[in-house]
Order: sequence, then structure tokens, then C-alpha cells
Amino acid sequence: MSMPKYIVLFCAVMFAVVSIGVSPVLAQGGGVRGKVRDTRGKAIPNAEVTARLDGNDIKTVKTNTKGEFRMEGLKPGTYNVAIDADGFSMGVKFGVKVTDKVIDLGGNLVLSVDEGNLVLIRGSVFTKQGRSVGGAKVELFEVRADGSERRVATGYTSTNGDFGFRRPKGAAKLKLVAKLGKASGEKMLNVDGPQVYRTAITLDESADDS
Repeated sequence: MSMPKYIVLFCAVMFAVVSIGVSPVLAQGGGVRGKVRDTRGKAIPNAEVTARLDGNDIKTVKTNTKGEFRMEGLKPGTYNVAIDADGFSMGVKFGVKVTDKVIDLGGNLVLSVDEGNLVLIRGSVFTKQGRSVGGAKVELFEVRADGSERRVATGYTSTNGDFGFRRPKGAAKLKLVAKLGKASGEKMLNVDGPQVYRTAITLDESADDS
């Protein structure tokens, strides 16, 4: 006895639905996930993560605001995972073995700052007598076009009176303010691109008197 046509049609439709439902899962294959951060442990958003196989770029995704990424659809193999972000040196995780599952690379994907893309400020604090001042508080302010100021960093001088700051590239008008007790001093600094800027600040009172 032949099967009724409506049953045959129903079976064909159900098979098509099941096939459509499972095919994306089968197509996902393996993958990698993880978190990209800097040397201080801070997440790096919008970093490009690329899976490379036999020298070819297979797939690229970007990290979210938390520095996290997930990449799927990789066929089994041994990949090199390259990570690139503005202001940082490129990093590569070699020999990542991908199977049919998503491999967790954890939070060990760390990028170091590319100092070639930074404004580096190096300076020293002195008394009026020319002696180096250790332990002085140094604040870095950005001076806006309307004359208002925004504090962007704070640090302290070393025992030799030295201090340092680093900022992203770009032109800016900056003000440095050094304080120790009642003594203080400041210096204006114009930066126009990535390089090392050196300066010195002299306190307006003797550090011994302060």
C-alpha cells in the first residue's frame, strides 16, 4: 500500500524544517573567545582579533566595551590569533588548537602601549636653590579652548625629583602644577604630536621652608 500523498508531503516539510534548524549549528564549527586588556589590567575595547591559518586571515571580530570577544565558524586546525588596537603594539597568540568547540583563551591576551603613538612628558622639580625635590605632587591639566582646565593625571616625583606622564597622540595645551607643602610651581606646555617633551618646574618657595 502506498503512503498517502499528504503524509509524504508532511514528512518532506518536517525534514526541511529540521535541516534548516540544524545546519547553522553545524556550520558554526569551532572558535575562540577571550578578553583583551592592557598591562594594567584595563579592558581594551574595539580591538581587532584575527584568526590566521597557514598565513591566511580567516576571520576577524572586534572586542566589546569590556574587551571581550567571541569568534565562531572556524574549522579545526592550529591558528595564530593576532590582536591589534590603536595605541598598542600588536600581539599574537601562537598555536591555538581549534576543534569543534569554542576555546576559551581567558584574560591572558595583554597588549603593551606603543610609545611611538604617545606624547611622553618627562620633567623634574627643583627648589629656587636648584636642588631636586622628591615626593612633590605633580598634576597634569588639559587647557581647553575656552580657557577652562581639566585634570587628566596626577603623580609624584621620585627621590631624584623626576616625574613622567604619557598621553595619547594629538595636539594639546597642557599645564603642569607641582606642590610640596606650601611651595608650588607650574609650567605651561604645548604638544603637537607623539614625541618626548622635557620640562622643569621650580617651586616658588624653598622646600625647606614649606
